Amino acid sequence: MNRAEMTATILARLDADAEAIREDWNKVSPGTTTRYCTIDNLLPEAVAVEIRQAFPKDADGFSTRASFREHKRTSGNFDELPRILADITFAMQNSAVVDKIAELTSMPHLEPDPHLYAGGLSMMFLGEFLNPHIDNSHEATKTKYRRVNLLYYVAPDWVEENGGNLELWDADVTKPVTVVSNFNRLVLMETNKDTWHSVSPLKVEGPRCCVSNYYFSENSPSGEDYYHVTSFTGRPEQKVRRALGLVDNAARRLARSVGAKRASDKGYEGSLGQED
Repeated sequence: MNRAEMTATILARLDADAEAIREDWNKVSPGTTTRYCTIDNLLPEAVAVEIRQAFPKDADGFSTRASFREHKRTSGNFDELPRILADITFAMQNSAVVDKIAELTSMPHLEPDPHLYAGGLSMMFLGEFLNPHIDNSHEATKTKYRRVNLLYYVAPDWVEENGGNLELWDADVTKPVTVVSNFNRLVLMETNKDTWHSVSPLKVEGPRCCVSNYYFSENSPSGEDYYHVTSFTGRPEQKVRRALGLVDNAARRLARSVGAKRASDKGYEGSLGQED
């Protein structure tokens, strides 16, 4: 299945399940104010298996992020990877898919992210995690707000007990709603200044494989201007990491502000594809 066929299949699935997707998106979820929905069996199973098999063994060629904030492997470089990985990633960036998701989520004027700012592929292995955080509010130029995360999971036979699941937190980051990283599942998740989320530590050798995409818009989710870097905290039992997160978030925001001013003084905004 090529990119055009994937795009057509995704659009057909979104059309066929439009009513259920709208209902799921707008449901009231005890434990989190973050709107989200799940779309299972997005692609034919054989295609989803092929996508999984195209991920490199041991994340060869992926960049490793390892700190108190997160431990995962990521890549947005498709040059040396099987074509199908670029095809599924950019099928999600097709303007028709973006417009359909904008319609289903009642978020007008969504825009794709062809530069894959913080998007692309990720792999996680035993013990790896992504601590509770809110995403960077904007893309690199700080002119568009991040609005929707699209997370497509392709690790076969995944169950909740494996860990590596999406967690959507309450405002105080005390208890999460768990969304299992089921094989061939697409999760749509809104992102704004209050949408705390994480990935629970993996309890198996893995890997957990995910294709990530993001949509942006010029209008603010709240109707008011705001800006923040990706901001981390610890899990409820991680008191030291929570304290460290407060200092770390402030320091990185200051560094980003200084860097942006220097870039502006030189007449450029820096490179896309990087996230604080």
